[in-house]
Amino acid sequence: MSMVVAAVGVHVLDTHVLGIESIPAGSEGQLVETIRMSPAGTAGGTAVVLSRLGATVRSYGAVGTDPVGDTLLGLLGREGVDVAGLVRKDTAQTSASVLPVRPDGDRPAWHCIGANGAFTLDDLPADVLDGVTHLHLGGPEFLGGDAAAELLARARAAGITTSVDILAPGDPDLLAWIAAALPHTDHLLPNDEQVLGFTGAASLAEGAQALVAAGAGCVAVTQGARGALVATADGVIEVPAYAVEVVDTTGCGDAFSAGYLRGLSLGRSPVGAAALGCATAAQVAQGLGTDAGSYDLASVEAFVETAGG
Repeated sequence: MSMVVAAVGVHVLDTHVLGIESIPAGSEGQLVETIRMSPAGTAGGTAVVLSRLGATVRSYGAVGTDPVGDTLLGLLGREGVDVAGLVRKDTAQTSASVLPVRPDGDRPAWHCIGANGAFTLDDLPADVLDGVTHLHLGGPEFLGGDAAAELLARARAAGITTSVDILAPGDPDLLAWIAAALPHTDHLLPNDEQVLGFTGAASLAEGAQALVAAGAGCVAVTQGARGALVATADGVIEVPAYAVEVVDTTGCGDAFSAGYLRGLSLGRSPVGAAALGCATAAQVAQGLGTDAGSYDLASVEAFVETAGG
């Protein structure tokens, strides 16, 4: 089934440094295995993976007029993402992160918000929703709940499926900041830490159900090596992860979101879509960044068959 996505919001250039045992003291240097750049962000990273899975993707957001922005636009364009909707801001640098990757795939991060903090609804063209089947909003906290709600409501009124992924850590005040957007969100895609932090719930299932009660149609939560949890008004179902050799966990959440949304577009139930999301995340975990490797929809589905999913 044809899927045309407007990926709106946070776009970041990630620089991965593989082979980090420790941060050198003082001004000492250290040789590493690999240094690699990749497009990322709750909108940008998801856009890349959706394009690989066969969707037509248009990115909307803000980047700087700096060389970092040039690189990010080039990497997105190379993946088939339409970047005409990314505005250039000369008042802020392009958002960027540096990620030293530990041997087990975990990584701390240094992050600059940059132009993502300057993005507003006024930066979107009037035809942003024309011909779109799906609106994915990454980082509604940067717009604020009322502005995010306005955009999502416009999309739903046009018959467009909506999804939201939040970048910031879980905090009850942040949930209050974006609460107006939830009733216009068909699919909310947080991680486990965010759900527990937003709601203060004693369990992930309770927290996810609280977010459904707050207005989200379906909440699909990533929980690392445990896979995902899908909550709707009808109940909660866990979806297991796939066992792979992890190189880098950066972008796995964005990959899950993309696989999940692509699964929905193919007519799968939320649980079936979450299984495709977990399989897509497994591809990303085996490389550096969301654009590592050469996976596509056919290879991800073949992986599921081989893995017995």
